[in-house]
Amino acid sequence: MLFCRLATTLGTFDISLDKLSDGELWLAQFFRGLSDGATYASLALALVMIYKSTGFINFAQGSLALLGVYLVYVFSVEQGLPIAVAVVCAMVASALVAMFIERTFIRPFPPNNVLPLVIVTLGLLLIIDSAVGIVWQFRTRSLPSMFSDSAPIQWGIARLTWRTIGNLGAVFVVVGLLYVLMARTKIGLAFRAVSSNLESAQLMGIRVGSTLGFGWALAAAIGTLSGALVVPDLLLEPSVMLRVLIFSLAAAALGGLDSMVGAVLGGLVVGLTRNLLVTFLDLSELALATAVAVILVVLLARPTGFLGTVRRERV
Repeated sequence: MLFCRLATTLGTFDISLDKLSDGELWLAQFFRGLSDGATYASLALALVMIYKSTGFINFAQGSLALLGVYLVYVFSVEQGLPIAVAVVCAMVASALVAMFIERTFIRPFPPNNVLPLVIVTLGLLLIIDSAVGIVWQFRTRSLPSMFSDSAPIQWGIARLTWRTIGNLGAVFVVVGLLYVLMARTKIGLAFRAVSSNLESAQLMGIRVGSTLGFGWALAAAIGTLSGALVVPDLLLEPSVMLRVLIFSLAAAALGGLDSMVGAVLGGLVVGLTRNLLVTFLDLSELALATAVAVILVVLLARPTGFLGTVRRERV
């Protein structure tokens, strides 16, 4: 009975030669995968920022991004600000909220005790999502995009839109700014020292608490940008960023949880793979399960990801 049901399920997958031989469809899904991958990469960058400095995954990152997106909606739709200005204002506001959360709920715990911190972030995920639902209700809304949906390059059904170009450009600009920040500024040097060795940073007189708060603020701002990039393609509702968070976790795990370049590459790979699987294998109902499977396989085969740092301890 089990094998019959499995065969029936597999038989529902639409694997047609017409699709596989359709070059326009391949190119269309490649463009769409690049756009989705850019949004996954941006949120994966936020996850990497927290993991590099603290050594644990911030499960509330998607909820902070969700709060930021609703602030974008308030500033742009309700207050009438231009969408780009609204995104910048929301990034600043979400960064301040993240600094308050880090100072109030995270800093009282020892940074080397990961378990309570993970539990706290899971609790924050539930609290923030519920608070957003209470304040803005659970009905769906639409959010304007920062980029036009017109296509400067088009081949049949394949369209390379300004939105795809803008999403990719935004991610690479963020990576470039993060590189300059980390390599050329004092706060970046302090952040790298804390992420490298927390105890040594404390002995050197670095204000670890303030540095971690800065990391949380920066991650929240990047997460807000990620939400502003992805939500215009979806509908704004309180659970929208939870799905994006799962794909971004898969991207971060694939590229390496402490590698910014790996987060970008992982996001693009996950975005492309998701679109190709949904299109050619009709796996839309299993897309989230596929992302979770990617996380499990990577953690089992290569826990540090493809570009993550292998930690060696001397005895």
